[in-house]
Amino acid sequence: MYLVTGLGNPGRSYAKTRHNVGFMLVDWMAKEAGVKFEPLENYAVTCTTERINKTLTLAKPQTYMNSSGFAARQLVEHFGMDLSKTLIVYDDLALPLGTIRIRRSGGSSGQKGMQSIIAALGTQDVPRLRIGILPDNPPADYSDFVLERFARKERPILEEVLDRSIAAIDTVLTDGIEQAMSLYN
Repeated sequence: MYLVTGLGNPGRSYAKTRHNVGFMLVDWMAKEAGVKFEPLENYAVTCTTERINKTLTLAKPQTYMNSSGFAARQLVEHFGMDLSKTLIVYDDLALPLGTIRIRRSGGSSGQKGMQSIIAALGTQDVPRLRIGILPDNPPADYSDFVLERFARKERPILEEVLDRSIAAIDTVLTDGIEQAMSLYN
């Protein structure tokens, strides 16, 4: 079994914002699989599906981005997951819109959700898929920017990068994270 956790903020007002690209990805995968998210206690919503002959649990923490670590730790413990069988998906302001990066481990690069996860799990050895959200013209205020919706002209790029991210996850499931890194980074 694999656990893919998309990071974001719960609630309708955040649904289509840049900071919720992790939620968008797992929502896209759930919709494609025809499964619906159900509450798991009070810290996450999850659903389970089969993908490429593997059981895959999709999760969205309900603890808000900056407190994602609590939910991530609870999810890992609840499902008895080895961290090598997990993947955290989140937005990254250091990457241009339309790019992705897969890593087996590393620091948070200032992303507060990932920072919270590293602290809660006590290790940087947490596989992750970062989705770039930086536009051609960087904004003056990043805190407001991440809570804005994608511009109309950015939506086709977003859809393409979500599809590519799913293909990368499929490669992780079938051939491992190293192969996914060499193909998609």
